[in-house]
Amino acid sequence: MMKKTQIEKIYENYEDFTGQSLLVCGWIRSLRSSKNIGFITLGDGSCHRTLQIVFKEELKNFDEISRLGVGSSIGVTGILVATPKAKQPFELHANNISIYGESPSDYPLQKKKHSLEFLRTIAHLRPRTNTFLAVFRIRSNASLAMHRFLQEDGFNYIHTPIITSSDAEGAGEVFTVTDFNLEKIPKTDQNEKVDFSKDFFGKHAMLTVSGQLQAECMAMALSKVYTFGPTFRAENSNTQRHAAEFWMLEPEVAFANLNDMIELSSRLVKYVVKSTLESCEYDLEFLAKTYDESLISRLEKTTDEDFEVIDYTKAIDLLLKSGHNFEYGVEWGRDLQTEHEKYLSQTVFGKPIFVTDYPKDIKAFYMRQNGDGKTVAAMDMLFPSIGEIVGGSQREERLDILCERIKELGLKEKNYWWYLDLRRYGSVEHAGFGLGFERLIMYLTSLTNIRDVLLFPRTVKNADF
Repeated sequence: MMKKTQIEKIYENYEDFTGQSLLVCGWIRSLRSSKNIGFITLGDGSCHRTLQIVFKEELKNFDEISRLGVGSSIGVTGILVATPKAKQPFELHANNISIYGESPSDYPLQKKKHSLEFLRTIAHLRPRTNTFLAVFRIRSNASLAMHRFLQEDGFNYIHTPIITSSDAEGAGEVFTVTDFNLEKIPKTDQNEKVDFSKDFFGKHAMLTVSGQLQAECMAMALSKVYTFGPTFRAENSNTQRHAAEFWMLEPEVAFANLNDMIELSSRLVKYVVKSTLESCEYDLEFLAKTYDESLISRLEKTTDEDFEVIDYTKAIDLLLKSGHNFEYGVEWGRDLQTEHEKYLSQTVFGKPIFVTDYPKDIKAFYMRQNGDGKTVAAMDMLFPSIGEIVGGSQREERLDILCERIKELGLKEKNYWWYLDLRRYGSVEHAGFGLGFERLIMYLTSLTNIRDVLLFPRTVKNADF
């Protein structure tokens, strides 16, 4: 059987393929025919561009092919012919067309513009549209670029558990994992507390909110590690930036401080942006034309400029002096909201920025306390139009201070005995960060809703597909 050729490969070397017999397979984007000739626009997902198929009445199944609907899948064997005066530099003249799967007239993706809201209702089919083909090709490229950057920088890729008994953030917004019959859950007492000692793991287990704590263990052995995978937050936030299941990249580095993470994360993001510009040219052009004319110039600017660095106190001062009427109040000691983050990065500086040294009372227990006793060595990378993309910190390596902080927050020290052991046995200065992958993809594509950069988004009251 003839080997299949992807449409992307034909565009890369079409001069070499001209005059050759090829087999291409894909889905019909459009079809028009007359009594003796027909034209098919075929896409196979390998690239943004399509291939024109010319078929004539000499084909024994000409009439059957002429009646095929949009979305039908076919395999075409034919000769590639150069057409230098046409829109496409070539077309495939079919000798044989095999019909793999017909698509009836009620196929939801007809040749017209569909809203993103409508496409979310058919998430199983929306990857076939130009928008989502572009998004998921960019997502694939960005994922590979992150791996490539970190591997070339001496990092080891590790796989932290999805099921854990440690809430890394201490916020309690977790999904419980259990094998209990939910109608007959064992209770410990009349207060209706669940007796997790009778559960599968013998304790309360949950889907991970972060692989950070386990990654720290590996950093204490391998020095430079990262994990990349799904994380889960049972956060009742029905916004354009939040999902219950999302992907996060988490590097952890021994013998490193907060400044090292600012430098590493900015280099990483610039590398991914540059890789996207180089590898996804046609997808970016389509998204720029469809959603945001400034997309490509904005990404190019991101790779060229230095990111601003300000501390939290300076950020609060800038917001208070702005005279802007924010929905959420601004005062020292309160966390920055999305509107504040966007205002700082987009309006004040007009580029990505880092905000550092947040109040310890609004940050997680593991962040290293600064000498002022009020702030911690934390940083957030904020992007125009998106807000926070990266959050990181220097980790608290001092055992006594970490134990005191755990106690302050009402957490149980026994639940973190193994984490505290890292401070007992050869503790070192170390730091890390988490990069919200979907938010980075939103920046790379100009799509404004996280639901449109996830294959099957999991949000409040939504776990379809």
